[in-house]
Amino acid sequence: MNEAWAGIRRWAPLLLWAGAFIFLNSTSPLAAVYPRTPLTDRVDALFAGWDRAGSPGAALGIIRDGRLIYARGYGMANLEYDVPITPQSVFRTGSVGKQFTAICAAVLAERGRLSLDDDIRKHLPEMPAYERPITVRHLIHHTSGLRDYLELQGLAGRVDDYFFTKEEGIALLARQKGLNFPPGEKYQYSNSGYFLLGEIVARVRGISLREFMRREIFEPLGMKSTHLHDDRNFIVRNRATGYAPRDGGYRIAMTQLEIVGDGSVFTSIEDFLLWDRNFYDNRLGRRTRGLIDMILTPGRLNDGSAIDYAFGLRIDTYRGLRRVSHSGSYMGYRATYRQFPDQRFSVVVFANLSTFDPSRLADAVADIYLADLFTGPPPPAEPRDDGAARAKRPRAVRLPPPDLARYAGDYYSGELDVVARIRPEGGRLRMRLVRTLDDLTPVGSDRFLATYTNDDADEAAPRTLEFLRDPAGALSGFLMHADPIHDIRFERIPQSD
Repeated sequence: MNEAWAGIRRWAPLLLWAGAFIFLNSTSPLAAVYPRTPLTDRVDALFAGWDRAGSPGAALGIIRDGRLIYARGYGMANLEYDVPITPQSVFRTGSVGKQFTAICAAVLAERGRLSLDDDIRKHLPEMPAYERPITVRHLIHHTSGLRDYLELQGLAGRVDDYFFTKEEGIALLARQKGLNFPPGEKYQYSNSGYFLLGEIVARVRGISLREFMRREIFEPLGMKSTHLHDDRNFIVRNRATGYAPRDGGYRIAMTQLEIVGDGSVFTSIEDFLLWDRNFYDNRLGRRTRGLIDMILTPGRLNDGSAIDYAFGLRIDTYRGLRRVSHSGSYMGYRATYRQFPDQRFSVVVFANLSTFDPSRLADAVADIYLADLFTGPPPPAEPRDDGAARAKRPRAVRLPPPDLARYAGDYYSGELDVVARIRPEGGRLRMRLVRTLDDLTPVGSDRFLATYTNDDADEAAPRTLEFLRDPAGALSGFLMHADPIHDIRFERIPQSD
């Protein structure tokens, strides 16, 4: 026994060294160890404000040549149970998930199951026939002119944690009488395009978008902690809770919506590494470079001019280097993906705080690691909000209470399927919708500026109400405008005796 023990002691150092070598050189991200360097110290300093107990924060991944060269968490994934953020923490990634919906459509196009030039009514017959057809390609490149369904719900007063189903979302878009612009005429970001794109993929394939992504994207790439969140009751292991500031602390800020396509992909830093690798060594579709080239090809407008938006990814340059990127935000989550393909370098930041700016920090990380490779100057600083936008609002005019009272009544919008109840209250005019109360300030003849009276007033788009009159001069309704959405018609509901 003593001889055996002596043998173990003699070989133990060598066994430990071998184990450490395997651990440090494993291709598995789970086995990675990241030594501190002057560069990582500078990176940690960028995130130091959130790197503490009691604060939400972020997970960071820095990728070079298909490997995580640095990954760590800053702050807490769950404040109630003191769970720290790690590279394995799972975050809702907002619109970063659009690229996954886009590649699903590209896979179907590669197989001949879907044409990018299909009129969307071929797959969504409930959608209106506008003057010009909207194609699948228009949805992908945000050139459809479709009104954003989330903005439409906001105009109807369906805000905060208001729950609606996929079917109700599609019905809302199907009720729209107009577009923001003719299809293909311009680029304008709209969540509606990717919401409908996801539904088209599901209908063409005959299974849910979640199941299609699992089979065609996540499983082939080994992304075991990634899923499309179409079930609000689904248990997510290692989930980071979303937060927003509140009274010197934080509140939970998470949605119950089960809408997918425009977002709702949950993933971790370590899983996203596998997605980033696939841009260089494609394992999806027919496993050809053609699929990757397709999703990295920017769209064009009707006049032939190019835009910088490809398939759920923005293609541009940063300080002289080619960049592929997308950011996302929803409720208490923020995310960004920055890839520099020619340098095989990427930065990924997932955050669980609504005030976090992952794009700024990801660019700052790139500034540290790619400093010797840039050929252009840093971009100019974002202009500060000096109140100029508020100063441009039309000047209020004074109307006596009897004149204000003439606008009182109930008004119905078929496009939003909502009743606006306008009443004089305390010497002012107010409008109640589903979950919002607005002050209506007169700014001209039959024109009013609507402003939320609840806490999210600063986030609400300026809205104007333009009242309409019949040939006899009686009020018949109003049009609601909120850039880029215009001419949402409300008809006055006759009052019964």
